[in-house]
Amino acid sequence: MKSVSFAPVQGHTDAAYRHFHEKVYGTGVVFYTPFIRLEKGDIRQKDHKDITSYLNTNHNLVPQIIFKDEKELNSLVEKLKKENVKEIDLNMGCPFPLQTGHGRGASTIIKQELAENILKIIEENPSILFSVKMRLGLNSPEEWKVLLPFLNRVKLKHITLHPRIAKQQYAGEVDLIQFRNFLANSVNPVIYNGDLKTPEDINKITRLFPEIKGFMTGRGTLGRPSLISEYMEGNEWDKSKRIDKMLYFHKLLFDHYSNILCGDSQIISKIQPFWEYAEDEIGRKSWKAIKKATNISKYQTAVASI
Repeated sequence: MKSVSFAPVQGHTDAAYRHFHEKVYGTGVVFYTPFIRLEKGDIRQKDHKDITSYLNTNHNLVPQIIFKDEKELNSLVEKLKKENVKEIDLNMGCPFPLQTGHGRGASTIIKQELAENILKIIEENPSILFSVKMRLGLNSPEEWKVLLPFLNRVKLKHITLHPRIAKQQYAGEVDLIQFRNFLANSVNPVIYNGDLKTPEDINKITRLFPEIKGFMTGRGTLGRPSLISEYMEGNEWDKSKRIDKMLYFHKLLFDHYSNILCGDSQIISKIQPFWEYAEDEIGRKSWKAIKKATNISKYQTAVASI
């Protein structure tokens, strides 16, 4: 069985989501926090609240950080060490212009001076187990060739590679040829990430690349929360079982948000993203009704239509 990771997705995989996913599906996978960043010289308050939440006690969690230079990287590592963190994932793959435009995420792949500094910081922190999540490049699918020789000089837990360039975001095909080239040239274990929506998608990747350490799924599991469980069981669930479990998961999350938030608008804005990637799973009619719901009554009616 390959290792299984749940990818971080901003606005979705917060502590509550992770907690109740583990409670309902019990997969024991490794979860990664949505990327942690600096704000006014300190860890953003929202990020700090997420990584220190009491809801994190039932699942394996690794904080992921995003940075543009050595100063930001070192500061984040030092601040997380004070939280007794033992593992840190380096985000070098975020494709969104809001991050790449400021030199973070996938923009870091081609920064050779930064790569040298990353090695130095890793070597100076032997008590921390580091991993990297990255793309093939920012603009070119061969830009990984700039970064990989540096990463080959240190011991990493693994490198998670999403075989697209940042400019694609999530459009177009994944580049499996470049993924194979990367895999052949990495001295560190490699995890595959990208377009894993069904158990067969996962099995196809593990057949194509039996030497990978494992796989990471994010949007696929948000749309089909049972995906990891199905893979681990080696048995694809029928639709009714998947929906029943999904609705139970949703109820726990909805009840949690209802208890800690105030008013329909706050609750709706927090719970509606639960369904963002689930159109194929629940059907377009229900998906659209949920998306259009403006109060709790309309929202519950829409969910009941699934």
